[in-house]
Amino acid sequence: MKLLTRKIWIVLFFIVLLLGLIGFDIKEKEALPGVVDKPKIFAHRGATDSFNESTITSYKIAAKNGADALELDLRMTEDDVLIIMHDETIDRTTNGKGKVSDLSLKDIKKYETIGNYNGKTTKEAIPTLEELFQTFGDTQRYYIETRLVNGEAMMEKPLVNLLKTYNLLEKEKVAIQSFSEKSLEKMAKLAPDLRLTLLFKKGKFNLKKALSVDYPVIGIESSDVNIKTINALHKQGKEVHVFFYDADTMESEQKKMKALNVDGYFTDNISFTKELLNR
Repeated sequence: MKLLTRKIWIVLFFIVLLLGLIGFDIKEKEALPGVVDKPKIFAHRGATDSFNESTITSYKIAAKNGADALELDLRMTEDDVLIIMHDETIDRTTNGKGKVSDLSLKDIKKYETIGNYNGKTTKEAIPTLEELFQTFGDTQRYYIETRLVNGEAMMEKPLVNLLKTYNLLEKEKVAIQSFSEKSLEKMAKLAPDLRLTLLFKKGKFNLKKALSVDYPVIGIESSDVNIKTINALHKQGKEVHVFFYDADTMESEQKKMKALNVDGYFTDNISFTKELLNR
């Protein structure tokens, strides 16, 4: 009788354990609600499906298409001017060559961005950050990526000065993102009211790190996103903004992100993302 009772308890134990595991599995298959009521759409380098990336015209198209913010990357010239350029060099997107930090603004302005849309070559000047602010002022929101210059946090102070000049030094108008904590820490000191996003490079995401930092927003490449990660960040009240490296799979990846209730999309196709999100 005692042996039978013991066997019954053992069986019950394993049943409870199995049910617990099943319950955990079910829980992880259910995406928690996002932190924001409506996911945000960020025009990644402008409207790159329509015109040359990181140009005034590209941002005008993005603004007309109703993006929630204009996403842009900063680089600093040799003479300390902030320009809008993703790459370290101007080789890929322009008819010139050279590292931005080795070129003066005068040198930069000798070249143009080059694109090809509908079988036609499109050209436009490389814009400075100030020229973008002069174009849009406070009529648009900006999502600005900062980075180190030769290993140092050098662009943050001139950035804050420009934001002050154009009355943009408030979180409703500007958010800052960076892969560099050194840059974000300096921005936090210079402009404590701005929202900061810590970005993680593809294949380098660290959930423990993301949960431990004070930044309210975490940026992740789509292939590193899963339900466990999203739920853990949402439980802590952190927004999750997702970017996409592969243009060929961006649309299918965005559909997956919708199912996970992510809070923001860096998109190359604003119209597609708006339709996906029923905007």
